[in-house]
Amino acid sequence: MDTKQVLSFIKIEHTLFSLPFVLIGYFIAIDQFDIAPGIDLLWILLAAVGARGLAMALNRIIDRDIDAANPRTKNRHLASGAMSLNTAWGLAGAFLLLLLVSAGLLNQVALMMAWLPVLTFVVYPYMKRYTWLCHFWLGLCLGLAPAGAWVAIAADVHGWGAITGQLATGSDLLWAPTILPISIGVALWIAAFDINYARMDVENDREHGIRSFPSTFDERATTRTTVQLTLLWFACFAISDPMDELWFLASAGLMAIINIWVVLRMNAFDDFQTTLFRASMLTGWALLGALLIGFAV
Repeated sequence: MDTKQVLSFIKIEHTLFSLPFVLIGYFIAIDQFDIAPGIDLLWILLAAVGARGLAMALNRIIDRDIDAANPRTKNRHLASGAMSLNTAWGLAGAFLLLLLVSAGLLNQVALMMAWLPVLTFVVYPYMKRYTWLCHFWLGLCLGLAPAGAWVAIAADVHGWGAITGQLATGSDLLWAPTILPISIGVALWIAAFDINYARMDVENDREHGIRSFPSTFDERATTRTTVQLTLLWFACFAISDPMDELWFLASAGLMAIINIWVVLRMNAFDDFQTTLFRASMLTGWALLGALLIGFAV
């Protein structure tokens, strides 16, 4: 097993979705608590790599039979037999260790809260067998990315008070007006993307009892719900504290328009899924860039 095979197994390119929001959570925290950038950023990034790798490994392991029955995914490593199940479990263990060690190097709160993303990763692959809400659960998984980075920094300053709000000053919950709207926005954004990603497998999902949104409802409902979710994630970003910055507001609005336009014009694209992937991936990076510009000017 070489590095290329491992990167392919965990679909390293999909890290482009979560990484900008990890950084957004980090930069919001250091600005909120007036902390200079430091080594914590390295541990946060390594924890993110560990979490992302673990999530994908668990998804591939649990879904190997489903993947084998789907013509689109039958050539994936476990489904095709290109990788053994023991190897996949070994990779999952390695990524879990990376997550835990990195979280431990941050602070006790980060380490003790590491169970939360792990639990969501384990549950997600089973959700699609029972309910179309699986897309929203995937959104929850990625919505934890900015929250986790923010908590890692906030806990350096306030310990468990960063989560509970039980501070000596009697302050309200620190995360409510800051990172909570961002995390909910990310969850809705990913749900909107994943609903459309599932369009590729509608017939196969119906045949094998996979409860994706497109296989449960029709094309019109899928498109309508995508537009509604996009408006909702824009609203979440609009009410978050970083929206004091005009750059962030303008970027969120522009990317919402682009995402809606791509979905409404899907039949005009030779490869709708590639176009959707690029538009969705660009969203996080555009917001990160706008946030940094806003902090700088």
